[in-house]
Amino acid sequence: MSTARLQRNTVIGFVASVALALGKFLAGVFGRSTALIADAVESFADTVGSIIVWQGIRVSARPPDRDHPYGHGKAEAIAAFSVGGLLLFAAAGIVFRSFQEILTPHDAPAPWTLVVLLAVIAIKAGLFRLLLGGARTFDSQAAAADAWHHRSDAITSAAAFLGVSVAVWGPPWLDIPELVLADEAAALIASGIIVRTAISLIGPPLHELLDSAPHDLIERIRTTASQVDGVRLIEQVHARKSGRGYFVDMHLHVDPDLSVRVAHTLSGRVKAHVRSAIPSITQILIHVEPAESPAHDPVDASSGSPSPPKNAG
Repeated sequence: MSTARLQRNTVIGFVASVALALGKFLAGVFGRSTALIADAVESFADTVGSIIVWQGIRVSARPPDRDHPYGHGKAEAIAAFSVGGLLLFAAAGIVFRSFQEILTPHDAPAPWTLVVLLAVIAIKAGLFRLLLGGARTFDSQAAAADAWHHRSDAITSAAAFLGVSVAVWGPPWLDIPELVLADEAAALIASGIIVRTAISLIGPPLHELLDSAPHDLIERIRTTASQVDGVRLIEQVHARKSGRGYFVDMHLHVDPDLSVRVAHTLSGRVKAHVRSAIPSITQILIHVEPAESPAHDPVDASSGSPSPPKNAG
């Protein structure tokens, strides 16, 4: 259900991006606006980004198989990372185009291009809210990247609107012909915003791909697992994100006199308790170890202070 909703939102964003990109490009060409053409380039990047995200979500939904026993969740991180890289590429193209226009004398944009930009801003703002809501609901980095991609497009369109307004009305009202370059200045400002957005999008998926430790989640897992009767000590906890879930490895210390069967049952209770308290955990692998003798005063994992041993019952 979650994957279907995310894919539906992505398709909506894709169709809208195609239509808006084409409209802005034609308006920029016929309306003589560099900022609008640059904005269209960014929208075309949105379109390609939506395709990447849709494929990432589709692949990540595949179940584990023989070659991918941990599933395909990291496809979402790869998709989000790719979208960030695509934004950087689009920003570079906008900068190049803007400097070309600055060095070439040209007329001010047509006034009607402002109406096109207002419509684009409104539509993109709506798409951002739609996609980000789904991304937060289902904890999808790829969908979040796609949402912020639309937000960046709305921001660049707003910057283009300001620049085109100055370029259209500045020269005749203020008698300053050079204000026609405000169109290109807006495109350059927009490219800087796009770069900032791209960098913020690249960070989280990069951490996921490098299996960075989610320290807050690890501490929560320690505390939750320690609440189960029979747990003497939670020695090690490792967690890594894959798609919308986490894989956890844990070392569980129990009474050394417990039978294998009872220790196995205890580890099962720990798994069930932790997964019930933290639904984002996809899988837990527990390694059971004999606890030290009571004389060693095993340390409670949640507080760091000595705690009395719990019984297995």
